[in-house]
Amino acid sequence: MGQVRTHEQWMSEIKRTRVPQGMAAVWFLGQESVILKGASTVIYVDPFISDTMADARAFPPPFPPEAIDAIDLCLITHEHIDHLDPGTIRVLARTQPQTRYIAPACCRPLLVDCGVPEERITDARAGAWQEIGTPEEPIRLLPVAAAHEELERDERGYDRYLGYILELNGVTLYHAGDTVIYPGLAETLREQRIDLGLLPINGGDYYRRSRHIVGNMDYREAVELAVAAGIETLAPLHYDMFDGNSEKPGHFVQYVYEQYPEQRCHVMARFERYLYASSRAFLD
Repeated sequence: MGQVRTHEQWMSEIKRTRVPQGMAAVWFLGQESVILKGASTVIYVDPFISDTMADARAFPPPFPPEAIDAIDLCLITHEHIDHLDPGTIRVLARTQPQTRYIAPACCRPLLVDCGVPEERITDARAGAWQEIGTPEEPIRLLPVAAAHEELERDERGYDRYLGYILELNGVTLYHAGDTVIYPGLAETLREQRIDLGLLPINGGDYYRRSRHIVGNMDYREAVELAVAAGIETLAPLHYDMFDGNSEKPGHFVQYVYEQYPEQRCHVMARFERYLYASSRAFLD
């Protein structure tokens, strides 16, 4: 069993991690909750780290939201509670007033209800690049439409579900959010030459839908999408948190090995800090 770390040790690791150009640090917190870091910017995607749904979770988060002492940007993919967690956002709104939020437009009322000031929220529009970094660390963000079984848009054309492509520290990273594959998705991703893709693998079926559990791509589809889109390295998400809506990551690894043995993949250990290096890093 690994050593149990204090909340202070967690924050120290995030703060002290130095990420060379051409690399990105990824901390996996379970479900689709990750921390990303480039040269200095700290980004949380779908932070689900409060005691919300504590009785249903397969394991507790490594630290509570009260422990967070630095978060520059918070990306939300959609409004479901395991992605937009009110228990987490309410704390961040109080303790991290500098944090900026990017989310689907339908999430704005929920974020405001959690105490996030309106001026700190940007409504994300699929297909529109945004400059979200600083002069010290330029970062570009491209929201990508996600189909949490279906593509859904409001009357203004804003998507209800999103993934995000980030150009961060010389790495192009795609966090898919919750989605199935839809026509044009692979082509959109291929155009951006994704280095690291973070994709859900839990799938979906009639019985889960009958319990109002909306589905995603399964592990085979995630691998096939990565190959079709030319994603250099694939890491699975959304398979470990809830009984009845999970998947065995070993099936994902076996499928990659048997079908596409040259496709790079990485299954992140629980709460791992994964240091991804682009194939373009460290070259003359």
